[in-house]
Amino acid sequence: MNPQTIKVACSSCNLRELCMPMGLNSGELDMIDEMVGVRRKVKRGAALFRNGETFTSLFAIRTGFFKTSIASEDGRDQVTGFQMAGEVIGLDGIVNDHHTCDAVALEDAEVCVMPFADIEALSREVSALQHHIHKIMSREIVREHGVMLLLGSMRAEERLAAFLLNLVQRLHARGFSQSELILRMTREEIGSYLGLKLETVSRTFSKFVEDGIVEVKQRHVRILETEALRRIVNPQALL
Repeated sequence: MNPQTIKVACSSCNLRELCMPMGLNSGELDMIDEMVGVRRKVKRGAALFRNGETFTSLFAIRTGFFKTSIASEDGRDQVTGFQMAGEVIGLDGIVNDHHTCDAVALEDAEVCVMPFADIEALSREVSALQHHIHKIMSREIVREHGVMLLLGSMRAEERLAAFLLNLVQRLHARGFSQSELILRMTREEIGSYLGLKLETVSRTFSKFVEDGIVEVKQRHVRILETEALRRIVNPQALL
């Protein structure tokens, strides 16, 4: 899908504080506005990029949800992450100039295209931008360590509790409720990410409902006892 020719203005974007460094002066913001190319719309089920594609840009998610995944040896998709508005996607391509996963929209989405060559050039002039990119990369490394811990040592209840707490924390940072969320991903995709079978995910959701911790109506989840979820999982292991 070709990018739309809509110019982006980071300086007037309500997500700027999430995906761009804070404390920039007006001149530096103008430079970043020039760096960001266009917005690109991605339909639900369509790929923003595919494994093996040449890496040219990072993408700041403006609206919508994405999942990243890699194909396992037996041909199944292994979900490696879920990304939402205000987050930057595409960092996997920096290593060898090719993307190493698929990024697929879970709902109609829109991204801001940030050519990486321009980011590198501007980082030499705006140190805050370079520091911010390093922070994003570091956060991704920490998240991957959290996933490894979760998959290596946690029971199903701990994995799902950590997932729900992380998701609602990230949504709250974007102005959404601290206790209600709509799951944009399927339970099968959640299971793929958490290393659990679909039946286990469904059974664990049912247990949380029976224990009065959450209410679930299809994809709508209301967290009734946040502290109960926290007691289930070690807070240091949140994704």
